[in-house]
Amino acid sequence: MISSMTGFGEVTAEVDGMVYSVEIRSVNNRHLKAYVRLPEKAAFLNELIEKMIRNELSRGTINYSLRMHNISSQGDVEIDKNTLKGYIDNLKEVAAESGLEEKMDLAVLLTLPGVVQDIAPSEEMAEKLKTVILDLTGKAIDKLKEVRAQEGIDLADDLLANCAILKEKTGQVQGNSVNTVELYHEKLKKRVDELLANAKLKIDSDLLAREVAIFAERSDVAEEITRLNSHLKQFEMACKGNENVGRRLDFISQEMLRETNTIGSKALNADISNLVIDMKCIIDRIKEQVQNVE
Repeated sequence: MISSMTGFGEVTAEVDGMVYSVEIRSVNNRHLKAYVRLPEKAAFLNELIEKMIRNELSRGTINYSLRMHNISSQGDVEIDKNTLKGYIDNLKEVAAESGLEEKMDLAVLLTLPGVVQDIAPSEEMAEKLKTVILDLTGKAIDKLKEVRAQEGIDLADDLLANCAILKEKTGQVQGNSVNTVELYHEKLKKRVDELLANAKLKIDSDLLAREVAIFAERSDVAEEITRLNSHLKQFEMACKGNENVGRRLDFISQEMLRETNTIGSKALNADISNLVIDMKCIIDRIKEQVQNVE
């Protein structure tokens, strides 16, 4: 069954005093765009995480974020004493030159750029981070896919319901088109007879037949109806398949609109024209929903 492009997945876990929280959200996009946000100490995993996303998902704008919170007594940051000492010496120098009272707040000093830094993970710690984060990322992606699959079921139901209505309208067009030529023939003959009655003339039956034949060829929508029914069948099969068919459904819906427009341009029957308007409204709803399909 088809999948939606919108969804959300979240996984949180505590490992050795560190709480990890992975969030992944997706919204519609014709292509796949992945935006990955990681803490400094996990930045080395950016490429691997993006690769995981691309292997599992085919379309949508994907926003991935990882938060890490240390709840152990062991610190994961360090103070750059040389940088801090440089700030203090410069402040003392400025105070002496300006005749200001020398007063410093250590808490404020610690917020200055470069003073507090994340401790670079060791090779062993980096491997541990990699194992934990990639495992949580895989679980978050699975949750996202579950949500997208559930939304896909609702999408498929809506699309198939609209297809059923469109198929019904197409059948009505086909039924109306059968009598169009006959009605035109009667209407044309009646009109011509009225115009020639006073002149006491008769129209050549062959000429009238040729005119009706030209009209019949010009207004014949049998081919368009056949192609439209074929597109509807392909569309329904794609909705019931297991592949990522968003682009295919988009293309098929465009072709359905093309055939419907052709029917509308050929139709010289008011009933058919009204049906074509209904059909175009239905296809417009289908095209709008297809934009949500992966």
